Amino acid sequence: MASFNCFLVAFCMALSFSSVNVSLAARHLQQLPPLPTLPTTTMPPLPSMPTLPTATLPPMPTIPALPKAGALPPLPSLPSLPTLPNVPSATLPPLPSMPTIPSIPFLSPPPAPSTP
Repeated sequence: MASFNCFLVAFCMALSFSSVNVSLAARHLQQLPPLPTLPTTTMPPLPSMPTLPTATLPPMPTIPALPKAGALPPLPSLPSLPTLPNVPSATLPPLPSMPTIPSIPFLSPPPAPSTP
């Protein structure tokens, strides 16, 4: 999928560069007279790099040993949760019945006039 996206981006860029204005600008640049040559100057030599002293690093500190898992104190026990009181159950009254909607008779359209 990524190669398709790259192809799509390249295709869009090719279409944008192939517009008429870009083509005319490229032709205009090709028809310009050649640029005059610029004078070249010699660069001074770079100074030599001084030698830096090498530093001696102290030894790495040792990592202390971790305590064993058996040496840890036991975890305290969690307190028990309080019991909730009983909630009385509510009885709902019966729902009323839904009224019926009377049907509306549909009238048939008048007959279309016959065309000879």
